[in-house]
Formats: sequence, C-alpha cells, structure tokens
Amino acid sequence: MDWRIVSIGTLPSNPLWNETGPQRTGHATTTVVKSDNTILLVDPSLPPQMLNARLQERWGIDLSAITHVFLTSFDPDRRRSLSGLEHATWYMHEPEIQSAVDAISEELQQASGDSELSQLLEQHRNLLANFEVAPDRVCAGVDLFPIHGYTPGSCGLLLPTPKRTILICGDTVATSEHLAKGMVLATCANIEMAQESFKECVEIADVLVPGRDNVVVNPIRS
Repeated sequence: MDWRIVSIGTLPSNPLWNETGPQRTGHATTTVVKSDNTILLVDPSLPPQMLNARLQERWGIDLSAITHVFLTSFDPDRRRSLSGLEHATWYMHEPEIQSAVDAISEELQQASGDSELSQLLEQHRNLLANFEVAPDRVCAGVDLFPIHGYTPGSCGLLLPTPKRTILICGDTVATSEHLAKGMVLATCANIEMAQESFKECVEIADVLVPGRDNVVVNPIRS
C-alpha cells in the first residue's frame, strides 16, 4: 500500500485566520491510495480537468486509472470530479448514505412548489444512488474509521503501516490550526459528537490528513 496527497484543500473562510465571510473557493484535500490492483481516490474535490492535471503531476496517472472513489462525507465540495469518474466504483460509509437520503427527502418535501430547487435535489438523489456501501476494509491496508459528528455519518480511512498509522480525517480535523487548538468546525452537524471523534483521531493516528490542509504529524504522538 502506498499513498500521497493529490491536492491540498482549503476552507472558504478560516476563523482561525481571523477571516469572516467567504475569502476563496473552498475545496477538500484529495488523497490517492494504491493497494494491489486498487487505485482509490478520496474526496475528489477539484473539477475533473484540474484534478486530472494534479494526478499527472503527483503520480503520473489520470482519472481513467482510478478504480474506486471514497467520500468522507456527501458535501458538494468533496465530489466535483465525479463526472470524470463514472467508470470507478463509488463508496461511502452506510450511515452517511442513509443520512444523505433522509436529508434530501426532507428537503424535497419542503421544496414543494419550487421546481428549480426540486430538480436540483433530485439530481443529488440520483447521484447518491450510484454509491455503494463501503466495506469495513475498503482495500488491502485501508480500513473504515467512523468519525461521526461533522456530518451524521462522516467517516475517515485508517492506513496502518508497520512504522506509523495514517488517518484520512475529512473535516473532523479540518486544518493544522484546528488540530493545534483542539477545535472542530462550527458548521459540524453535531458539535459534541464531532469533538469526541476529533479526540479519537488524535488518540489513534501518528499522521493525520486533515480535510482542508496538508499532512500533519500528530504533535501528541511525535
């Protein structure tokens, strides 16, 4: 098993930088993992053409080589490249799939009479139908690590290696500043649950891949 960052993400507004209101287009950190015959892309956040270029730069492959996709949550800015990945198998954690189904169904009921919004929600529901429930072991050397709270079913990926344990955190650990301050995002669906998940990330991982930042060595375990 081998892995690397394809694209470093960013928050649209980082309160720990004393920012208020959107300052930039937010996008998630995207990671690629190679394991046996599997090439797994985690949180393909950039538009397809941009992400294809990054894959070429980082590992000499393009989107056509990707066999599997995993989303740590169903946030729209984690899935901008899906239109270029229709050949791959798409995975999410089962509770995240179900919570997204429930949320879209509720929003559709509330959007009754708003044809434009209803059409958009139907597109999201149709997209969601293409996801499969991720197995506990996504591929050799890559295991699910449920970290609910940022969204109801958010889930990271644990990559245990002989020398260190790597954890792809999604937005449970958003940036290096959030890690240093022990903080979760104010936009979490459940702050208390997210804080517990944050603690679990810090307790288990030697190296963390935050949702909106570069790789960080766990200061507690280094």
